Amino acid sequence: MKLRLSETRDVTDRIRMMTLTAAEGGPLPAYSAGAHLDFDLGDAGTRSYSLVDFVPIPDAPDSYRIAVQAEPDGDGGSLAMHALSTGDVVEATAPKNSFELHVDNAPTMLIAGGIGVTPIISFATALRGRGTPFHFHYAARSRAVCAFADRLEDLFDDALTLWMDDTNQIDVAALLQNAPRDAHVYCCGPKGMIAAVKSAAEAAGHPSDRIRFELFETPQTEDGDQPFEVEINDGQVFTIPPGQTIIEVLEEAGVDVMYDCQRGDCGICQTDVLDGTPDHRDVVLSEDERTSGNVMQICVSRAKSARLKLDI
Repeated sequence: MKLRLSETRDVTDRIRMMTLTAAEGGPLPAYSAGAHLDFDLGDAGTRSYSLVDFVPIPDAPDSYRIAVQAEPDGDGGSLAMHALSTGDVVEATAPKNSFELHVDNAPTMLIAGGIGVTPIISFATALRGRGTPFHFHYAARSRAVCAFADRLEDLFDDALTLWMDDTNQIDVAALLQNAPRDAHVYCCGPKGMIAAVKSAAEAAGHPSDRIRFELFETPQTEDGDQPFEVEINDGQVFTIPPGQTIIEVLEEAGVDVMYDCQRGDCGICQTDVLDGTPDHRDVVLSEDERTSGNVMQICVSRAKSARLKLDI
């Protein structure tokens, strides 16, 4: 799709709300809460941003809204978005959703960290609209950088709790221990928060199929990353250097692989490991799955062994 940036508004010093409309006018494709757009940013690559909804989503929306946090030390995607001016046209996919809400009426716990609040706002809006009980926990470093705090307090009142690192730091272990065992749990934020929520939920006995995550950061190369080899079913062997993922190397060689998020949170790229030891860096697998080493997410994970043989 070609989308025109029709309006911008700075929400905090680093977060900008952007309203986009169809470049040639008319309605836009429909979507559900939790959906995102993938933007083609040229030299800055492809970047994904969740759609933000403070009111119920119409069947034929005339605009999309996203919130983009500028990351001066990132790889340029957010800065490219912030460099756009009103009237500029950008290319994006139609809305995709790998972070869907459940359909039953069970209680729901929503947990957001930082700019990861964007899809969680849409979840809260949808749950309130259908009368499903929920509580919305939103953690930020301070009130000054807590995007939409005033508006969310007006909208969600007692269903919202704001947690600030400088005043009342969130305790995810306590939240998950006290949550009903039939609750659905959704978390979006930085990797550290997701790891803490995942661990706390498992320790509290919440079923893994009722816990969903979306990682709101781009995977980074880690110090000490080394090249390793990947062998696929036809016998081809590829070297995966530091700074590149298995998916990137395979795609460059013309190997067709299935994936979506490229952050390690959707599970679409999960691949069977036939030999070798994965270095898991996703937020999808359970501890038992990690320990077994039988599957891995090839969009982010690497290898502890010199070679992996994958069922591709």
